[in-house]
Amino acid sequence: MEKISGSEAVIKCLLEEGVEIIYGYPGGAIMPVYDELYKYKDKIHHVLTRHEQGATHSAQGFARISGRVGVAIATSGPGATNLITGIADAQIDSTPMVCITGQVASNLLGSDAFQETDIIGISTPVTKWNHQVTRAEEIPEVLSKAFYIAKSGRPGPVLIDITKDAQFETFDFSYKKTNGIRSYNPAPEIEMDMIEKAADLINNAKKPLIVWGQGVILGTAEEELTAIIEKAGIPAAWTILGASAIPTSHPLNVGMLGMHGNYAPNKLTNECDVLIAIGMRFDDRVTGDLNSYAKQAKIIHFEIDPAEINKNVKADIPVLGDAKKSLKSILPLLKNNSHPQWVLKFKALYEIEYNKVIQKEIYPSKQGMTMAEVINEINTHTNGDAAIVSDVGQHQMVACRYAKFNQSKSNITSGGLGTMGFALPAAIGAKMACPEREVIAVIGDGGYQMTIQELGTIFQTEVPVKIVVLNNGFLGMVRQWQQLFFDKRYASTELKNPNFIKIAEGYSINSKRVSKRSELSDVIKEMIKSKSSYFLEVIVEKEDNVFPMIPTGSSVSDIRLS
Repeated sequence: MEKISGSEAVIKCLLEEGVEIIYGYPGGAIMPVYDELYKYKDKIHHVLTRHEQGATHSAQGFARISGRVGVAIATSGPGATNLITGIADAQIDSTPMVCITGQVASNLLGSDAFQETDIIGISTPVTKWNHQVTRAEEIPEVLSKAFYIAKSGRPGPVLIDITKDAQFETFDFSYKKTNGIRSYNPAPEIEMDMIEKAADLINNAKKPLIVWGQGVILGTAEEELTAIIEKAGIPAAWTILGASAIPTSHPLNVGMLGMHGNYAPNKLTNECDVLIAIGMRFDDRVTGDLNSYAKQAKIIHFEIDPAEINKNVKADIPVLGDAKKSLKSILPLLKNNSHPQWVLKFKALYEIEYNKVIQKEIYPSKQGMTMAEVINEINTHTNGDAAIVSDVGQHQMVACRYAKFNQSKSNITSGGLGTMGFALPAAIGAKMACPEREVIAVIGDGGYQMTIQELGTIFQTEVPVKIVVLNNGFLGMVRQWQQLFFDKRYASTELKNPNFIKIAEGYSINSKRVSKRSELSDVIKEMIKSKSSYFLEVIVEKEDNVFPMIPTGSSVSDIRLS
């Protein structure tokens, strides 16, 4: 055993957990840890973001594309409170993340000392677990536990708050990885009788529909899902965080569910006889009015988190457990099957959507450019191999609807919290985690300005992120709602934007603005070829709307095409 300080112990714990990159911002109460980081900079790459929120979103982007735990670090008081939005985002989207915050010395706790906040109290509702360390000897056990909790079962964020005196204190260091915690059961045991019941129901279904979410990606169950879809011949639709688990081009991939999803899967949710939900939580954006959601269907719900069973939609057959193991168990029990007439229904409704919406969006004849044609050009020049990191708003729905994905973990976006400002820092984290992949951030002109300072992080680290801002001079999604439901009263949604090109140039980032359709393809090609970061601003139609759309509180079968 060696005697070391609490702050050095923090670094050694991170190394034991295989951490190579962390995102953060120094300050008084976390300075001892930063001093140790300086000594270990050949082993851990610390990325100085320009805001603590940027650190959490970068850690999220890192985690989402790699499947590893993202790490963010900040000082006490405002440093810690600035992490909260990213932590809440990670909690609702089940992203594994460990946040470490400094805290005032333990003798000052509760005295309203400089930069003191009760971050444990503040973060409790939005963390999977949190803990305050006041003695150095606690650090190894607590951090080991933190990583285990963050990545096991249904993943989520963990916050560890360490007082300044615990960082200075010395103790005998030893590290033991956590493999289990009493009373914490991350993945429930699979009940074979439920698997058998589910298989029987699927085998006898005439009009089955699979709806899958991020649980498939988090559980690395992509192959198993594909095998089930193909063996049982079941059309399958996705939630936005489930996108990319199977290729967009798969013949039984019938598209996106939810408020701005595809016409067929939304409409036919209320016609299927068996609804098989896999690793999704029946979010209100997916279900619309719960009183009319899939009432005709028997519901099978594959889910790792018992709290999600019967929370919004009652399951006839709940199958608790890890998605990979559950799907592996049911596969041999399923009959080889096909449902040609049922699949044709999806194709017929897709044709209607294509003729009324999609064609006009991807191949517009009007003068102004559409967001969808930009995404389509990106597909053309990346062959569907890029990871698309989208922000929140109209462009997000367009990106999720029209991006082509060939491999899993390619759609990175803020789902449940809907955090504007997510994309730029998340793209930085994603690119650092997988430098071999093309990472393109697709952002609206509103969300971009919420975390635009992270261009500084790109400038300093030289991370080759590609940024596409779709500029319509509006907070587009809010404006769409104001147009449709508030008699076009555009209250506080029109934006007077700065010169984005000059700002990008200020950070030495290659940049172009495109306002003519004829220029679009060549510039996107140039952007993809670039070996360094690239900023592209595309001026799109000011008052375009995203359709199809399910108005809030309406049934999924009331989906509007215009």
